[in-house]
Amino acid sequence: MIDFRIEPELQAKLDWMATFVREQCEPMDLLFPGHGAPYDVANRESRAYMKPLQEQVKAQGLWACHLGAELGGPGYGQLTLALMNEILGRSYWAPTVFGTAAPDTGNSEILAMFGTEEQKARYLQPLMDGTIVSCFSMTEPQAGADPKEFTCRAWQEGNQWVIEGEKWFSSNARFAAFLIVMVVTNPENPPHQRMSMLIVPTDTPGVEYIRHSQTMGDSKGADDGTHAYIRYNKVRVPLDAMLGGPGEGFKVAQARLGGGRVHHAMRTVGKCQRAIDMMLERAVSRRTQGKPLSEHQFVQGAIADSIIELEQFRLLVLKTAWIIDNEPHGAARTHIAMCKVQMAKVYHDIVQRAIQLHGSLGMTLELPLADMWMGLPAMALADGPTEVHKVQVAKAYLKNATPAPGLFPSEHIPTRLETIRAPS
Repeated sequence: MIDFRIEPELQAKLDWMATFVREQCEPMDLLFPGHGAPYDVANRESRAYMKPLQEQVKAQGLWACHLGAELGGPGYGQLTLALMNEILGRSYWAPTVFGTAAPDTGNSEILAMFGTEEQKARYLQPLMDGTIVSCFSMTEPQAGADPKEFTCRAWQEGNQWVIEGEKWFSSNARFAAFLIVMVVTNPENPPHQRMSMLIVPTDTPGVEYIRHSQTMGDSKGADDGTHAYIRYNKVRVPLDAMLGGPGEGFKVAQARLGGGRVHHAMRTVGKCQRAIDMMLERAVSRRTQGKPLSEHQFVQGAIADSIIELEQFRLLVLKTAWIIDNEPHGAARTHIAMCKVQMAKVYHDIVQRAIQLHGSLGMTLELPLADMWMGLPAMALADGPTEVHKVQVAKAYLKNATPAPGLFPSEHIPTRLETIRAPS
């Protein structure tokens, strides 16, 4: 039986988080704006401001909740993490304040699962402490996110791996202490057994930044974005820089991406809820045509549609998290894909309605709605394009579908009546 009940002790923690994020983390969004700001560990002012907040989070036992107790986290299940991430999604600084910012969450998880003791000490512990950030360097300019088309390769020379090739859209690489790079090491293997994962410190000779691309809404200089286009020019790392074994890169990546997609989806629930809260406030604050906006049926319809769509999506995410917690490994794969598909659509529709309801003010940078809207395309592209996940969902169900037994569909009424009336 699926059970979403929240125990009083957990509810108390969620209530504390909600107040803390609203009163402490959301102000950081205003004081230190920019989506890359939480990753800039060199910014002394923001780090000094954030440090006491992180200490409060740790005192509540809510630091790095995605990891088990043996790694410094409380070891919560995915259902609890989903509820927490809904709250963290309201602020782009909140995940960093709570030690759960992507891509560091996924990178720390695969370091915990596949890393050696030396790798954990050198890379995982500083990530846990929040003193460094990391980068997941996977997609390529000619291949996007399709690993079957990757060409960035690594080969063994003596006691080293030599990496050569290019990677595209390696987010936050300019701030990172190390990169986790997906490379082709076993080209003769089947497609999903060709890649391996290598840890590359960013100061390794041969790591060359072609440029740091901006995304929609960035107001910085042409090469002042946060998504790196990197050339690995015969970069050398030791043989023990590998996570997992040769050819296991795809398995490592899937272990990293599954839970992360659920967390990302639930944070999107938080963003959508914030947009709905703004719609509700606007509806009872402004008047047009001689009455409050809240009394216009178009406004009521937009609010109702948004609330219903978000509730449906929230329940899908919670069910997915429950399956991860309670069913065998991999059982939630199709539901994770569903979350990924629906996330972008729900976010698009709700934010669009919120902007419309706020009129010209909604389009300005004086409200967070414009920033939300600019982040929409990333929802449909990050962690794999929406289309890929739609195909995955369809294939999962088509695999269990059976052809009609005769000329007409099995629900064909005349055929069914004939069968029912036939003498036994």
